[in-house]
Amino acid sequence: MFRKPYGCPHEDIRFILYTPKSKHGRVVDVRKPKSFIKGGFIPEHDTAIIIHGFNGTQTSNHIMYLKDAYLSKQYNVIAVDWERLTTYPCYLSSLSNTKLVAQCSAQLYSYLTFIGSKIEHITCIGHSLGAHICGMMSNHLTHKQHRIIGLDPAKPIVQKHGSKSFRLTRDDAYHVQNILTNAGFLGESQSSGDITFCVNGGRDQPYCRGNQINRSRCSHFLSVCYLANAIFHNKKSLSVPCPRGCVMNNRFPFIKFLPNDIEMKLRYFRIGQETPAQGTFCLRVEHANNCPFQ
Repeated sequence: MFRKPYGCPHEDIRFILYTPKSKHGRVVDVRKPKSFIKGGFIPEHDTAIIIHGFNGTQTSNHIMYLKDAYLSKQYNVIAVDWERLTTYPCYLSSLSNTKLVAQCSAQLYSYLTFIGSKIEHITCIGHSLGAHICGMMSNHLTHKQHRIIGLDPAKPIVQKHGSKSFRLTRDDAYHVQNILTNAGFLGESQSSGDITFCVNGGRDQPYCRGNQINRSRCSHFLSVCYLANAIFHNKKSLSVPCPRGCVMNNRFPFIKFLPNDIEMKLRYFRIGQETPAQGTFCLRVEHANNCPFQ
């Protein structure tokens, strides 16, 4: 399971291209330009690079749901499949392998700019360990990424022991946005973005049931679905500044209890969209329908 951080392209890392004209996906290879043309890649369109997390696959229900959301907005979507390098229960080896995945994904990123995609039209979206891979891609790029969206970036080991070059930080792109749904357990509790959204308190999501492990797993994956639903429905959510980070026990501060200076700062945001605002915001999201997380 341990791989040395060189040798891209790599047989255990695949890139699957989805476009509005090729919704079933096609494996593409940076050594074969025609594979992108046959897949319907349009350099002038926005492109989403989606990277799954630990023990995940690019065909997981929640990843496919997010892919469909971006396709509905006419994006090119490239899913990074590193399933062979991240299998349960081998979390430590998965952490080690993220370096290689980041290097090969950075090679893909550079190739996209070579064939005509503008940096400002490319977004890297990573869930869990995938969020840190998006950040680590910066170690191999000569130009700063435009935008990264970290979906509940993984906490175990990374938060305590990961250096800046081994995790997602706000320096990895001009716009780094975090969406936290299980902060402090499976997801990081620290903000690593220009703007961080603590959804429904950012800890345990109200739609998740069972014991702590099941609730955390469900909450962790819901970050992907919340982003997908925001893209599908183009829906804004009410938010309030949370300068101390995600609140405990999902206690969302109601407007009538807010100090006047905070009340004046209430805003509506579309998660996943660029915004000039910075800092940590608590927001409530109620549309959890159609959210697969297996």
